[in-house]
Amino acid sequence: MIRKLSLALAASSLALAVAGPAQANPKQAKAAPVASLIKSVNIPYQSFTLDNGLRVLVHTDRKAPVVGVSVWYNVGSKHEPKGKTGFAHLFEHLMFNGSENAPGDFFEPLQQMGATDYNGTTWFDRTNYFQTVPTGALDRTLFLESDRMGHLLGGITQEKLTNQIGVVQNEKRQGDNAPYGLVEYDQLEVLYPAGHPYHHSTIGSMADLSSATLDDVKQWFRDNYGPNNAILVLAGDVDLKTAKEKVTKWFGDIKRGPALANPNVYVPTLSAPYSKTIKDQVANTRIYRMWAVPGLDNPDYVDLSMAAAVLGGLSSSRLDNALVRNDPVAVAVSASAQIFAQGGQFVVQADVRPGTDAAVVAAKLDEQIAKFLAEGPTKDELERATTSYIAGQINQLESVGGFSGKAPTLAEGLLYSGNPAQYKVDLKRAANATPDQVRANANKWLSRPVFSLTVEPGTRTEGGENRASFATGDASGAVGAKPAVTLQPAYFSDPAQGDVPAPRSFLDGDRSKFPEVGQLQSLDFPKIERAKLKNGMELYFARRATVPTVQVSVSFDVGYAADPKSALGTQSLMLSMMSEGTKNLSSTELAIAKERLGANISASADLDNTYFYLSALKLNLTPSLELLADFIRNPAFDGKELDRVRARQLSGIAAELKDPSSIGRRVLLPELYGKAHPYGVPPSGSGEPTVVAKLSSADLQAFHSQWVRPDMAKVFVVGDSDLKTVTAALNKTLGTWAAPSIAKPVKDFSAAIPAPSNKIILIDRPNSPQSVIRAGVVLNHKGTEDLPELGAALDVLGGSFLSRMNSNLRETKGWSYGVGLGANSARESVSLLVRAPVQADRTGDSIKEILSDMNAFLGDKGVTKEELERTVNGMVRELPGSFETARDVLGGMTSIINNGRSDDYFEKRPDVYRGLTQKALDDAARKDVDPTKLTFVVVGDAKTVKPQLQGLGLPIEERAATDTPAN
Repeated sequence: MIRKLSLALAASSLALAVAGPAQANPKQAKAAPVASLIKSVNIPYQSFTLDNGLRVLVHTDRKAPVVGVSVWYNVGSKHEPKGKTGFAHLFEHLMFNGSENAPGDFFEPLQQMGATDYNGTTWFDRTNYFQTVPTGALDRTLFLESDRMGHLLGGITQEKLTNQIGVVQNEKRQGDNAPYGLVEYDQLEVLYPAGHPYHHSTIGSMADLSSATLDDVKQWFRDNYGPNNAILVLAGDVDLKTAKEKVTKWFGDIKRGPALANPNVYVPTLSAPYSKTIKDQVANTRIYRMWAVPGLDNPDYVDLSMAAAVLGGLSSSRLDNALVRNDPVAVAVSASAQIFAQGGQFVVQADVRPGTDAAVVAAKLDEQIAKFLAEGPTKDELERATTSYIAGQINQLESVGGFSGKAPTLAEGLLYSGNPAQYKVDLKRAANATPDQVRANANKWLSRPVFSLTVEPGTRTEGGENRASFATGDASGAVGAKPAVTLQPAYFSDPAQGDVPAPRSFLDGDRSKFPEVGQLQSLDFPKIERAKLKNGMELYFARRATVPTVQVSVSFDVGYAADPKSALGTQSLMLSMMSEGTKNLSSTELAIAKERLGANISASADLDNTYFYLSALKLNLTPSLELLADFIRNPAFDGKELDRVRARQLSGIAAELKDPSSIGRRVLLPELYGKAHPYGVPPSGSGEPTVVAKLSSADLQAFHSQWVRPDMAKVFVVGDSDLKTVTAALNKTLGTWAAPSIAKPVKDFSAAIPAPSNKIILIDRPNSPQSVIRAGVVLNHKGTEDLPELGAALDVLGGSFLSRMNSNLRETKGWSYGVGLGANSARESVSLLVRAPVQADRTGDSIKEILSDMNAFLGDKGVTKEELERTVNGMVRELPGSFETARDVLGGMTSIINNGRSDDYFEKRPDVYRGLTQKALDDAARKDVDPTKLTFVVVGDAKTVKPQLQGLGLPIEERAATDTPAN
């Protein structure tokens, strides 16, 4: 996770609008002062340190019976010596594979205890492990975390090491295989010289990973994973007294590790500007401008982050206005400050609009950067950037754990800055930043020589590790003097030799068995309150006062299934155009209004529904609702904006046809449902390029008038307010919206679904190091049905990390980074879907294993007692943590209402789950899962893949990526 001022700017979100009489003028909306917002951001904590050096932070939050447990180790890829790149990340994987007293996969007990938000991540500066668990499972969680901290080495075997090397290498292939997937190599190798701690990527090199020995990785653990190099945070339903008792019990006797020091890091400067062009399987030319900049150890990073927001982060940014709106030579632009502990990158990029000369775009991009450096930001721009940043902080701190909640925020501050409350320092610095100060610091760092990288569509001539290396001085396509950097002395000493003494027996913690999961509290789903607006719109409200925000979703019974069959992509283009101005606000004015209020407004659709979503600060709720209503009711559909928005959507479609995962998605659903069925469309909803190229403003207005109407909608609200206040505010905005006199439209599902076709559709994507396998079949179910037996059975077979299919292809074979199986929830017709990205040379073998796992599961190897227990325990115990945030509750409430379920549906689930049996799961699977009916789509290098597929006994149909049944 990159530590940065995450401004939650929703620049990529689709904002909204819709026709009707105007309400209050959104240009006049008054926002709460920044000082009032900052007071809302607070994470009280207490701390203590064990004798062995383990630093512990405790934050009490009783909103739900869960505790976020977050362990951060001060070791990342910057600590890796030459020849051992990727070790920190490899070790993150190994530490999930079992320890001496918990020898199995750690995901097993985590799922059994009902953990949510559980994972581990590695970055340049740190490795972390986190899980949010029911309060009664805290002892078991601390047992597991302490066992891998103090009792890991006996659990690491050569078999586990070999397997995880394969998994990590497939993770690396998956990243390399994505469009623009090779950019990071050049970014790090050019900006940071050989030997610099940030010179190599966290994923490491194939050669170093392959050469890792058991002795190497064990020594890496001894050197880096002692308690004195770690931080433990407990946040949630826990107090200091309990935390001290339990942490001392489980961690107290672990011996210190070696004393560690961070490597010597400096911010390098190129001796001269440096340019390079590479080719990749991409839809658009992308232009980058990059500089190495300071990290969290230099206060300049705050000003650089604010500069990035104003230049290319805000929806109303300088680059958006100049290159996308006013002179549309680019389809997308951005600027970001990617800040690490001791360094970082400032990156500006622009995707060239098709048909535009890339050199012209590059010149205009450089012109805007120079103009910003000369002028600096305005006071208003900084205020909007700060408000957006604070709103993002408030929203993410509703979670006690996870990737960005309270626990990781405290840990990050202590690890990187020595201050758990560093987030407050950042907020004050951002709020106090002045235009002159930001301009000065932007000039200080961005006036230095720049690395200019251009990625053009074409055949990759450099691929991953087989690229020409900048570090060796033969970067093909480079222009200008090679940057000269004086290397400092060696950054790393030799790894310490010898073992850390084995920890003594724990005085209180019995490690002979897993601690029992204690008493668990049942889910208390918030009460759903109801009202009707003056125009009859149904309003559903649930109170959640944990943070001062309100979440709103206006759900329309539309979805991509409503797209005309002759005009696929209409709704998607309509939603995109709705961000480009209302009858009251221009495109830029809309963006500014959202930023001033700290409001995140977006639109999205799935097959069945179209959603308009608002995340509002409590202090700015009324003007934010006025803005939402203006978005929904009063779209301008300005013809002057249509050409550039159309170009962006066409560019997006072209990008889908270059991305292997997107290609598979575009092909599979139309194949399963047929082109006449409403669900037989590319699930992104982006449509067909020939259609999008011809759509007019009148077409979009007509679709909006037909489908986006108050009698097709429901309003859902969750947050720190009350039904009376929300109803009154909505009555003044959406409540005055009258339905048209014509009858409501109805989606036509009368088209017959084709019979299943057991075949392989092969899409050639040359030089792909991985193949993406997708498969599916339509089931005889509706999405509104309650299917707990089938859901649990699919979870066992392929729907969870511990499932048969994932365990086989990832954990046993090491051919994939992850495999998934599940049933979609389309309202009128459910389909079974498989996804498996696998290394190219194992494509055929992987399909064999998928079919073998299915056939065994449906035969005499059905659900075991252990699998049933794990699945049921997980589903029951994870419920309280599944509705921790207002956004979670909003999703649950929407599901209840749209599927016609009782208000206590989720509270009754534990009894339903506990009533499941092995036979019930087996019967459900055997009724609905039939491998002989699966249609496979394989996206990969045909010359490598086709010979493997020919031995499977299935017909093979070769297509180009653009050849879908909808064409």
